[in-house]
Amino acid sequence: MDEKVHFGGVGVEIEGPGIVHNQPFDMPNLPKPLTLEEKKYLLSVERGDTATVRKCIKRAYRNQHIDINCADPLGRSALTLAIEGENLEMTELLIVMGVEPKDALLQAINSEFVEAVELLLEYEEIVHKDGEPYSWEKVDKNTSMFTKDITPLILAAHKNNYEILKILLDRGATLPMPHDVRCGCDVCLRETEEDSLRHSMSRVNEYRALASPSLIALSSNDPILTAFQLSWELRNLAFTEPECRNEYMELRKQCQQFAVDLLQQSRSTQELLTVLNHDPESPYEEGEPMKLTRLELAIDYKQKRFVAHSNIQQLLAAMWYDGLPGFRRKPLLEKMIDLSKIILIFPYYCFLYMISGTSDSGKIIRKPFVKFVVHASSYLSFLFVLLLVSQRADVILLEKLGWTDTHLTGQQRGLAPSLLEYLVLIYVAGYIWEETCEVWKDGLYRYLKDMWNFIDFTRNLLYVLVFMLRAMAYYQQTAEIEDNPTMKMLGKEHWNAFDPQLIAEGLFAGANVFSALKLVHLFSINPHLGPLQISLGRMIIDIVKFFFIYTLVLFAFACGLNQLLWYFTDLERKDCYSTTSGEGMVFPSEEPNWVEHDSSCAKWRSFNNLFESSQSLFWASFGSTGTDAFELKGIKSYTRFWGLLMFGSYSVINVIVLLNLLIAMMSNSYAMIEEHSDTEWKFARTKLWLSYFDDSPTLPPPFNIFPTTKMFLKLFGLRKIDKMRKDSLKRKQRQEKERDYRYAAVMRALVWRYICLQHRQGDSNPVTEDDVNEIKGEITSMRYELMNVLDKNGMDTSSADKKEKTVIGKKNQVWERRLMKNFQLTPVVTAEDEVELVRNVESVENEDPLDRFRRVAKLAVLNSSALRWGQIIRSVCKESQIGRCNNRESFKKQQNLERAMREAKRKLMNASPDRSNEIRNVSPMPVTEQSSLVKLIGEFTDEMKKESDNERYLTVKSAKSMRPTPRELDEGRIPSINVSQATPVSTLRKPSPPPAPLKPQQDCGPRIFKKKAPSPTGVMQLTARDLLAKQIDSREDSNQGPAVYELGENRNNDVIPSSSSQDYLLDTRSGEDMNAPL
Repeated sequence: MDEKVHFGGVGVEIEGPGIVHNQPFDMPNLPKPLTLEEKKYLLSVERGDTATVRKCIKRAYRNQHIDINCADPLGRSALTLAIEGENLEMTELLIVMGVEPKDALLQAINSEFVEAVELLLEYEEIVHKDGEPYSWEKVDKNTSMFTKDITPLILAAHKNNYEILKILLDRGATLPMPHDVRCGCDVCLRETEEDSLRHSMSRVNEYRALASPSLIALSSNDPILTAFQLSWELRNLAFTEPECRNEYMELRKQCQQFAVDLLQQSRSTQELLTVLNHDPESPYEEGEPMKLTRLELAIDYKQKRFVAHSNIQQLLAAMWYDGLPGFRRKPLLEKMIDLSKIILIFPYYCFLYMISGTSDSGKIIRKPFVKFVVHASSYLSFLFVLLLVSQRADVILLEKLGWTDTHLTGQQRGLAPSLLEYLVLIYVAGYIWEETCEVWKDGLYRYLKDMWNFIDFTRNLLYVLVFMLRAMAYYQQTAEIEDNPTMKMLGKEHWNAFDPQLIAEGLFAGANVFSALKLVHLFSINPHLGPLQISLGRMIIDIVKFFFIYTLVLFAFACGLNQLLWYFTDLERKDCYSTTSGEGMVFPSEEPNWVEHDSSCAKWRSFNNLFESSQSLFWASFGSTGTDAFELKGIKSYTRFWGLLMFGSYSVINVIVLLNLLIAMMSNSYAMIEEHSDTEWKFARTKLWLSYFDDSPTLPPPFNIFPTTKMFLKLFGLRKIDKMRKDSLKRKQRQEKERDYRYAAVMRALVWRYICLQHRQGDSNPVTEDDVNEIKGEITSMRYELMNVLDKNGMDTSSADKKEKTVIGKKNQVWERRLMKNFQLTPVVTAEDEVELVRNVESVENEDPLDRFRRVAKLAVLNSSALRWGQIIRSVCKESQIGRCNNRESFKKQQNLERAMREAKRKLMNASPDRSNEIRNVSPMPVTEQSSLVKLIGEFTDEMKKESDNERYLTVKSAKSMRPTPRELDEGRIPSINVSQATPVSTLRKPSPPPAPLKPQQDCGPRIFKKKAPSPTGVMQLTARDLLAKQIDSREDSNQGPAVYELGENRNNDVIPSSSSQDYLLDTRSGEDMNAPL
């Protein structure tokens, strides 16, 4: 990495590796410094002074001294300032007078200024020509506030402004649909090659626009379905583009909330049923069994807040307890009694449905809650049968009856399946048939989306393998017994390790575990156990993630320990598989000798191979493996040390660090579930409820594998004959149209209520700072309009100074200060940059010879060796914390300050103590650095007055007595004012006039102080210090206003903003007559 030092610059430039770009970078076209007239022009626009703006534009067309398209240091043009101030009259004036709009339309949309948007749309429609870019597309991309992919419709959708979106959509504005993230079209490939970041950000902006609730409500015929689909697509994008995951997930939440807000507007059960049962392929008809197609779609798209909404949960609860009137309001004891009845006699309900499923008594089992209880009872009975099989209840029962010997039966080979095992086989056949029907009905994809189906599939698969292995073992053992009858009583300890019956018993034990875990799924219906079940599911996912790292660390240490200790464990293995004769001879044996070498037989498996090493380290996490495993036969101290060091490192990493990490992950998952426990539980419970609402098999296993009368009727088609005769094609089409119309009417009502609610909420928002600033701008604009009207009607408005302080906020004050001080958002220009800028300046066609000479001379000076040598000398000098002024403007301001300080000191030193009250009161000055000079003089005057012992007061009692005497005027004393306490102070406080500007030195001579006659007031003591500090606010004519001493006014009454590049002269002549002529 090379460093390039700029002599005389502000820092170090680091040259890094070059980056190849397809397009060259252009120097940004930053705003140029403004002239005095351009500053006045922008200030007038910001303050709403239409008369002054109109004069400035006319002057610009006549003299070409003002650029009406100029911009402030922040890049805001006059039109942008008018739009930000929401001044429609000013905006119309600028558009009519020919100001270029540039990106003003986007600015108006961003400010949500609807009237300006309509005006600018009409303007664009007039001036735009086909094939040419729009005004906002012509703005320099480096200085534009908006990127190139932002269109008016996209920006309006980002602001979620319903009114602006309605205007644009009514005009036919279109929104570009984003391509798929894996799209391989020519456009996507070209944009990705040119700028992948811009391509990705444009996709985010497009989806942010598509996710706008107002845009969905205006453009979609089915807003709820659109919100579901867009939410799911955003979820997929969040996983496909993890760099923008947070943005996509926020947009997904926005779509989900929009669907919930629409659902909140439903006001009746009929509207809710119309929304939840809508299916374009098979519409819902009132009176038919509810399919809840839209609710199932919400579950598929994981719209948890939509599903958990109180309206939906209330409807589902009423459907769930259908057929059991008053069950929810019964006491707990009565509920338990009713449930016990159903559980005990559930086989009766099943047989009743099998015989007459269409009768009223047979339809009881089809009620959702009854169906759930019957299926749960059947599954509990299956678990009870498994419990009997695992405890060998049939063998124990035969033993109690004295029919067989339990000890011999447990060791006998070639036994046929027992009665309980046949019953398990029937149950398993019923569950397999149930899963097959579910796959046929829902499809394989939807079947695999439910994680509980994996448990059911694994359980059924294990039971099938068990029955197959048991059949294989039965035929194999029967053949062995026929050849050798003694094999019939062979004990299991003498069987082959991989005997089919032993394998079958292991698989049967695993299947029983999965069968018992299925009960957890039934806990979803309980409000107390449901959240725990959901947390358990989340923790399983965390455990799977954790085991990837855990297994990697375990495998790494297992490889190392196996390579280090395999030889010594092999010695232990040989010792274990050996016998010692009476003569002391050692002979190898095929079986481990636990009697003589029990220690070796227990140790040799620890690290003998990679598999055994992995097992030893895994059980070490639970404390089963200790340091005794390293006390091997023949091991050396160095090898033992390295083995213990590696084992200790493994214990620290896997046992202390990773296990605690797993605990933290599971705790975090539980906290997340607990935070949204109500929503998560209701969502899980709804999925369980829906599985009993639809056309799922009514009979539970094993009753579902037996034929029913309903099955025969359906097989021969007898149930559909009457319905097929009644329904004609025309009637179906008419019904579909009616259903679609009813759904469209409901959706339109929901959207209208939602939009009205949003507008009411917007109207009820509290007053913001923007609202206050808007009022201030309107007051200022009205003031200038009133002054303009009075002036046109021949009235004297000279007393109302146009430079008077307007009603503006702090932000506007900061902006005006920056504008007047030529503040620019540009980096510090170094010497080399300045040479390059001057060199790249293009000569104007009609350039003045003097300007050409100045440009050439400046370039020559900048390239001179003397200047270069001076820069080198300054770069090695001692650093300064504040630096030195190196431009003409700063040097002039420094001279002004120094001259003012010297003049003030001279006047104060020469002033007589008796004439200390001669300090004139000055009017307020502009908010610039020159105003501090007057304050500085006031401070010197205050110090001098404190030291003076001849301070005097003059009390003004009436209008006549207020007027100072000629003698007092000659002596230069300022009478104090006594204002009666009965007179309200507010009557004296009038709007403060603007400070009269200090004129440049070259424009006029020294200022004199002009005196105005006093007016009658009350009694209140005000000293000369108070007059200088508070700066009396009222400016009235000589017959009514109080005694105020002001700086001379501008004769032309023009607004001359203060400029930092001009010299000012403050006249403080104290000995001259104030009434003397100029």
